Amino acid sequence: MKRPGKLVALVLAAVFAAALFTGCSISGEQVKIGLSLGTLKEERWVRDRDKMIALAKEDGAELLVQCANLDASSQISQCDSLISQGIKVLILAPHDAEGAAAIVERAHKAGVKVISYDRLVLNCEPEIYLSFDNVKVGEIQGKYLTEKVPKGNIVFLSGAPTDNNTRLLKQGAAKYIQAKVASGDYRIVMEQGIKDWKAEEAMKLMEQALAASNNDIQGVLAPNDGTAEGCIQALAARGLAGKVPITGQDSELAAARRIIEGTQSMTVFKDTRALAIAAMDAAMKLAKGESLDKEATQKVNNNKIDVPSILLTPIAIDKSNLDKELIESGYLKKEDVYGG
Repeated sequence: MKRPGKLVALVLAAVFAAALFTGCSISGEQVKIGLSLGTLKEERWVRDRDKMIALAKEDGAELLVQCANLDASSQISQCDSLISQGIKVLILAPHDAEGAAAIVERAHKAGVKVISYDRLVLNCEPEIYLSFDNVKVGEIQGKYLTEKVPKGNIVFLSGAPTDNNTRLLKQGAAKYIQAKVASGDYRIVMEQGIKDWKAEEAMKLMEQALAASNNDIQGVLAPNDGTAEGCIQALAARGLAGKVPITGQDSELAAARRIIEGTQSMTVFKDTRALAIAAMDAAMKLAKGESLDKEATQKVNNNKIDVPSILLTPIAIDKSNLDKELIESGYLKKEDVYGG
């Protein structure tokens, strides 16, 4: 398998030096792994799914995939179905961090091990949590915005209240934002979570903030690229797109194009190829009954236990390093970003 990008190679060399698998059968039987995603509406989740499908095919494992389409009850029933089909490991990206605890409990009763993928499941005992350092993601966004906007009125948006990553991202960003508020340099016009991370919800909130401030806004902390797009649409309607610095996350193709155009200031690169590789490697180790103690060197508390964790490192992306980090690494194609 061709491993993508310099960053990925470094991460995987450090974290999974001994975890590359040449086959995926146990006692002659093909290993079944379940993948449950909360949504495929954002580009990054499609990338996660497609990479894991390719990895499973290469290694001879059977990957069963379900998507809950932003419905927590559907995710529970879909995971019940995956468990009934004889999966050994469930890779779970929970739509509802608290509600998905029931999924972990049902999986364990059936002898199925669970990887909490990208988003942490709360109040239960998953075997491992695989994600990026989401506090660091928030710190990157907050630092970038405060450097670009020394003072003024800002909009401080966060992600879905049902997603534990939202809390972590906001915690990281607040380290920088609140210092500016305390000094009097910033006035927060709006501080609001965005239901289901939806772009249309972000656009509505941005419209409200612009109306309430008479368009007097100097910066926007948008938690990801999809919500940044919604905010930019609201700004564009008032002739402000490209004039108000705005953050993002996920390094989607559309976001890269907006950064080149100048309507989005930055994004945070979380290389989902690395995360997918880590997840499939961990899944196969768990299926074989092997320990992940050497790989899971960090701990993240989920209100019940300190979950063994692997947290990959995110990178800030703007015009200055977009080509190097996103295009030269193979994550995005130059012709897709620039056209032609």
